[in-house]
Amino acid sequence: MKLLRVGTAGAERPALLDADGTLRDLSGVVPDIDGALLADDAALDRVRAAADAGELPVLDATGLRIGPPLGRIGKIVCIGLNYHDHARETGAEPPAEPVLFMKAPDTVVGPNDTVLVPRASRKTDWEVELAVVIGRTARYLGSAEEGLAHVAGYAVAHDVSEREFQIERGGTWDKGKNCETFNPLGPWLVTADEVPDPQRLSLRLWVNGELKQDGTTAEQIFPVGEVVRYLSQFMTLYPGDVINTGTPAGVALGAPEPKPFLRAGDVVELEIEGLGRQRQEFKSA
Repeated sequence: MKLLRVGTAGAERPALLDADGTLRDLSGVVPDIDGALLADDAALDRVRAAADAGELPVLDATGLRIGPPLGRIGKIVCIGLNYHDHARETGAEPPAEPVLFMKAPDTVVGPNDTVLVPRASRKTDWEVELAVVIGRTARYLGSAEEGLAHVAGYAVAHDVSEREFQIERGGTWDKGKNCETFNPLGPWLVTADEVPDPQRLSLRLWVNGELKQDGTTAEQIFPVGEVVRYLSQFMTLYPGDVINTGTPAGVALGAPEPKPFLRAGDVVELEIEGLGRQRQEFKSA
């Protein structure tokens, strides 16, 4: 299923995109798309049954904002330097273990919402990423296969980053990752049954119409199942938690000087095979 949330910010309602590309209203079946729903097999079965029976009302998509496809996100755990090609372009050694940092849930916006360039920013960068949404509580998992079994679905994430804040201002990466609007998510949450192999997805990103990133999740150093297993050794993952799994080569940080960092007025578009497409205009904070 392709699940999404539509409406004004803070007042989104649940919806479903059916096999014909028609937007359907889910608000009569479930209150929201969130961790509680993803952990409830019976509720998900009701959604599938209503969709299959053609019982869901059609929504007019004209002018309707698409919000983040997941409400009440618990935490966002991010994996740094998780693509062989990205490590090469930045001159970094592939890590022996996953590099972790966190993003606050309040960085999440809709897939087509405005992204704000922070005040005094000189190095705002783009990163298309596969987002993994947890559907079952994960603690001390024993295998990558168990890790995959705890995934509810997948989405497109844009891990917007301010490289000066991240790398040159001391401390952890978090200060360059948690600026407002720095995690567009969506348009859809695609349930795991529609993604048989998350290591065979193409990812692309354009800046002002110019292709910058053209990669594949096959380049991931630590694949999805292993990432979930690994994280479960250090923290409990709950339904509705999100994992941003890293970005392929092609970011501004890895480009020759002068590096083409983002400025107000730039437009970024990104997509992942089968998971949908985003478009954001960048404006000054």
